Amino acid sequence: MSGNTEKDRNDQFDPGTYPVDQSLELELPEPILESSTSIEQALAERQSVRSYSGRSLALSDVSQLLWAAQGITRDSFFRTAPSAGALYPLEVYLVVGNVDGVVAGVYRYVSSRHSMLRVLDGDRRDELCRVSLSQPQIRDAAAVVVIAADYSRTTVKYGIRGIRYAHVEVGFAAENVYLQGVSLGIGTCAVGAFDDGEVASILDLPVNEEPLLIMPIGYV
Repeated sequence: MSGNTEKDRNDQFDPGTYPVDQSLELELPEPILESSTSIEQALAERQSVRSYSGRSLALSDVSQLLWAAQGITRDSFFRTAPSAGALYPLEVYLVVGNVDGVVAGVYRYVSSRHSMLRVLDGDRRDELCRVSLSQPQIRDAAAVVVIAADYSRTTVKYGIRGIRYAHVEVGFAAENVYLQGVSLGIGTCAVGAFDDGEVASILDLPVNEEPLLIMPIGYV
């Protein structure tokens, strides 16, 4: 990748395989960079939450959580979670069921534009729950974050070890979501028990992307 500009790298990895249809893209509110919750407080209060209030999520809070997972932080390229070689193999999807002003469906987070691109219509929470050992928090959450990886982005440089690096990276991104959730009053629970092929089918993931983690989100 030597010689590529930051713009070239963003164009290569983001927005990926989906065409950009402006009618399907939702610009997100700008993320905030300060709050009354210290990092120490967020660490102390972080826990897995499986029961939610049933309230619809504010779009501003959804925006903040997606930014925490894979948002741009500086130089129009680097992201909130560290990545081996800054190759960023992760892709973040949001399965929307109950978000203020947002049509139910599956959305792909576009880091470079801080937006969501609708890739599928319809509420898919029940389907995700079914293929995740029927864990009810997935069905009951207002929305569900699904993190997938394109291993080829890291294996092209690091060989088979790049798969390990992608697995490490999903842990970074998930913890960011947990900690950001504390400051917003939003709970989540990392779910790794699911049928990979079924999840990929439900979300209509590109063939080069593998689902790694499911994180239902809702107000505590």
